Amino acid sequence: MSRRTPATTDSIFAKALELQPVSADEALKLYIEAPLAELLAAGYELRQTHRPGIEVGWIIDRNVNITNICYSCCSFCAFCRKKGSSEGYITTREEYRDKIEELFRAGGEQLLLQGGMHPDLGLDFYTTLFSDLKREYPGLKLHALGPPEIVSLAKREGLSYRKVLEALVSAGLDSLPGAGAEILSNRVRKILSPAKATAGEWIGVMRVAHAMRLPTTATMMFGHIERIDERIDHLIKLRELQNESSGEGGGFTAFIPWPCITPDNKRESGPISDTGREEYLRLISVSRIVLNNITNIQASLLTVGPDTAAMSLHAGANDLGSVLIEENVLSSAGGGYRTDPEGIKGIITAAGFLPVRRDQLYRPVE
Repeated sequence: MSRRTPATTDSIFAKALELQPVSADEALKLYIEAPLAELLAAGYELRQTHRPGIEVGWIIDRNVNITNICYSCCSFCAFCRKKGSSEGYITTREEYRDKIEELFRAGGEQLLLQGGMHPDLGLDFYTTLFSDLKREYPGLKLHALGPPEIVSLAKREGLSYRKVLEALVSAGLDSLPGAGAEILSNRVRKILSPAKATAGEWIGVMRVAHAMRLPTTATMMFGHIERIDERIDHLIKLRELQNESSGEGGGFTAFIPWPCITPDNKRESGPISDTGREEYLRLISVSRIVLNNITNIQASLLTVGPDTAAMSLHAGANDLGSVLIEENVLSSAGGGYRTDPEGIKGIITAAGFLPVRRDQLYRPVE
């Protein structure tokens, strides 16, 4: 009986470059064994397959937190406050007006609207908020909440994920962020965020959103307690869900990974966490290789800073995300790199690419 010859990194690269799905074992082998230069080259070549040329996307938007009160209080989150805290808040309508009008003056139109899972806020609160904002600002795009909030609302109201999402879309929700994915491993989630949605619940919400053709993004927060094989499994789960969703006309518009930043691992020298630059570039390239059915890979300028973000464009990423007029969660941990339109365009140009402003669906805008 003949023995199967183990795959080499060269044979796995060849498979990936033909857009064939690599297995978890093959992806893990590349992640651990492949030289960084070879990973970067493969990631960039696949980027050219999915997004040919030198255009790199960016967007102007604003991250407004609905509330900082959250019953989950994940172990990595410095932003969360428990109900009854003197530091707790719920954003007022007047505050929304000030923030939205500043966003419009800056040339943006999208509000990344997130917050804690407040135990007292039900579905009516969110539908009223969304419809009020859309009534006052019809051109506003709401990229809002995330699967953990949908799971929480569904349990609170006794409704299906679809019913909750349909109510939110009717009220003005335009797209659903991939927030709260962290690592899609229940082993990890039981330690870091036991009160938050399980991996299966997160995937279940996204499956329904895709069937509704509601645009969504996918994320990963890594560099805490997860193993490398759990990072790979996370990517495989996203690829499998994307395969299911493509026939429905929906799916993930982009994948955005970022390193975990907490007060304990912030560096004075810059915003990238202790996972390190090489590991981030390695993850970007492996993500591009594994996710053969997701077009856009966004580097997290906010968490890794300009130098690593620029290098990511040579590793498989084709987008640097937002200038983020406002961001509170990472800032609470003492991290987060923010810039302005000229700054983000300068980073892209200096890396040898052409900056192209885009909308929330990753389409170029004037």
